[in-house]
Amino acid sequence: MKFAIFGTGGVGGYFGGKLSQAGEDVTFVARGEHLKAIQKNGLRIDSILGNFVLQPAKATDNPAEVGVVDAVFVCTKAYSVPEAIEQMKPLMGENSFAIWLGNGIEPTDQLVNAFGQKRVVGGLTHISTFIAEPGYIRHVGIQPHIAMGELDRSHSARVSNLLRIFTGIPEIKADVPDDIRVAMWEKFIFIAGTSGVGAVTRQPMGIYRSVPETRALLLSVLDEVVQVARARGIAFDKDSAQKILANEIDTKAAGVFASMQKAIMDGRPSELDNQTGAVVRMGRELKIPTPVNDFIYAALLPMEMKARGKI
Repeated sequence: MKFAIFGTGGVGGYFGGKLSQAGEDVTFVARGEHLKAIQKNGLRIDSILGNFVLQPAKATDNPAEVGVVDAVFVCTKAYSVPEAIEQMKPLMGENSFAIWLGNGIEPTDQLVNAFGQKRVVGGLTHISTFIAEPGYIRHVGIQPHIAMGELDRSHSARVSNLLRIFTGIPEIKADVPDDIRVAMWEKFIFIAGTSGVGAVTRQPMGIYRSVPETRALLLSVLDEVVQVARARGIAFDKDSAQKILANEIDTKAAGVFASMQKAIMDGRPSELDNQTGAVVRMGRELKIPTPVNDFIYAALLPMEMKARGKI
């Protein structure tokens, strides 16, 4: 298959790098010093599962140079997806499809609105990676996992082909859930909860999940997102928040900091509007009360506005 990785950060760099290493035709869309370093020295990836360097690595900041591809992996920050949609149009042919692999639930809907559901596949990843310096990606934790599936739960040759490619890469766990939308929302609930509570408390996961007061706060955040998801027709049980807390959050390493949390703590622009803010927006649209998420969003918004130069 012919792939374009739109956004060569930690996620795009790692999964695109492994695809290229496996012999697939991969072009990285990047920019700035990161792009220059990749073009000059290749893409270096240091991983807990083995280091490698792609040299040369195909990389550009102009999607029109790439032309139509089979699949576009959209791996930007969620707030950059509307801009990415405009820029990636030269990559999208009649039979191309896009798959969102970042944090946030709204970008998949944005891709569907732009290209139609027939040209979008649902997806998600679990991995801990980041850009250490231009041209250099570090994978520091979590077994790399990618899940994919048709949004209407149908079986398709393109999803089967993706699964075949990724299951051929030993370091990556790949699967097709029964309902990719449920899987995507499960990740969003986890991310929204840990990002919001982590950013407010400024503590690692092991602390705020252990202190009774902040554990209760976290469970309330999770439950509000579950209620929003249920109102949107996602098949969750009433106790899904408790299950996610026990099975996903309690099992993670104690020292974990969410990426949105780290950005806010560092005074950088974050995905606040795409995570906690998205919960608040969807709750209002659906008339589902989200008072805890409302509070967290309001508490963090001044820091976000300051980081973006708005105050």
